[in-house]
Amino acid sequence: MVTSTQALKKYGDPVKELAMILWDVPTELEIGVLPNRLYCNKDMVEPLSKAFKNIIDRGYLDELKTFDGCFNIRKKRGLVSMSLHSWGIAIDVNAAWNGLNQTPQLSAGFVKCFTDVGFDWGGTWQRKDGMHFQLSKI
Repeated sequence: MVTSTQALKKYGDPVKELAMILWDVPTELEIGVLPNRLYCNKDMVEPLSKAFKNIIDRGYLDELKTFDGCFNIRKKRGLVSMSLHSWGIAIDVNAAWNGLNQTPQLSAGFVKCFTDVGFDWGGTWQRKDGMHFQLSKI
């Protein structure tokens, strides 16, 4: 699992946004709740493309209700370390149904759309964060 220390070492100070890009989501991956343009880390483009394609191809489109963010410079909720959102290498989906420390409401098939292409899912952590997906390697 990627840590904020590793992200800082690879990408530097998140305020400088050195690895960030404005990604035009390809039209074949446009999913109603997703923005057409996404400000994210350049390293997210390929795995997110694959995850979105999986959602479409595997029939989980109806399960994606909201896109709740990618880039946001902040500390992890209730902790002192920086969130991986600070470097744009994490996304949140369906936040209203998958709150921190709550039982996640995403299906195993939906989660596999992300984990099969290189994401870790917060729904399996001791401090459950079912809305959260982050790159598993950088």
